[in-house]
Amino acid sequence: MDSISGDFVVVRALEDGVTVIGLTRGHETRFAHSEKLDEGEVWISQFTELTSAMKVRGRAEILTAHGLVVSGRSAKGGKRSHEES
Repeated sequence: MDSISGDFVVVRALEDGVTVIGLTRGHETRFAHSEKLDEGEVWISQFTELTSAMKVRGRAEILTAHGLVVSGRSAKGGKRSHEES
């Protein structure tokens, strides 16, 4: 895969302290990068030949080519919610 042709992922923090973690490809999955977002901040990332996975910790909207997912707990403290558009 060409390093500039991977899928993009957009993460929009719905609360302060959302963490986005990038993980590497290879024989062992390793931590590559981490970013903290505050409410309203947006992180745009791309999968490449070096980045195979992402982990989002906290309440955030995650937009991919496959749709929209909301991570984290609802404001009412309920179960995790997932949405598709």
